[in-house]
Amino acid sequence: MPGVAEVEAPRARVAAPRAVEPAGRPNLLRRACMEGIGVFALVVAGCGAIVTDATRDGALGSVGISLVFGLIIMVMIYAGGHLSGAHYNPAVTVAFALGRHFPPRDALVYVLAQLIGATGGALLLLAAWPTTPADLGATVPSVATGTALLYEIVLSAFLMFVITAVATDTRAVGAAAAIAIGGTVALDALFGGPITGASMNPARSFGPALAAGQWGEFWVYVAGPLLGAAIGVLAYELVRGEKPLG
Repeated sequence: MPGVAEVEAPRARVAAPRAVEPAGRPNLLRRACMEGIGVFALVVAGCGAIVTDATRDGALGSVGISLVFGLIIMVMIYAGGHLSGAHYNPAVTVAFALGRHFPPRDALVYVLAQLIGATGGALLLLAAWPTTPADLGATVPSVATGTALLYEIVLSAFLMFVITAVATDTRAVGAAAAIAIGGTVALDALFGGPITGASMNPARSFGPALAAGQWGEFWVYVAGPLLGAAIGVLAYELVRGEKPLG
């Protein structure tokens, strides 16, 4: 999540997505494994909640599903933020690299691990639910493609703006970073979930699409989060001004 190493070093214990790799952080392979585990958990819990809602007469509802997505992100940031930086999202990794908060040479490995984790989570759901209820949580727009793309861009920009704030700026309240990020995911899902599924994450959409064979408008869930995350990181760099030194 190279140029801000001096800023981020004092925040090594903060459980939030980060660009730099403090001393003592595991090697790239181990960090990538943590990324895969995090996305695996995201798909199993979040998409699993969608399946539960579909097979249990709406037991969770859109609010419950949104909370599950927010909570799983929050707890996995606390679990892995100090290990991998807890990106758990190719759009976040690419945006961090774009904003020079993460080594581009590591970004490809992170993205690959995230896609593998998402696929593993979706295949687990497929093994449990071979009839693929709710397409195993695959994201499909309920509105016109242009509207869906706009929503995914805006949702992802909100998320990345918050992530960049708590992960790269020492003036932010770092101890609550996981809560802020998980809360943003839940908030986005509350108002965007019924419209697009509120993916904000190409890996989260890829796994269920592959397992359920549901590729309808899949490109929206790649282009939207990538564009939105890039806007979010650049917008925060604009408003923060000169990067603080402590």
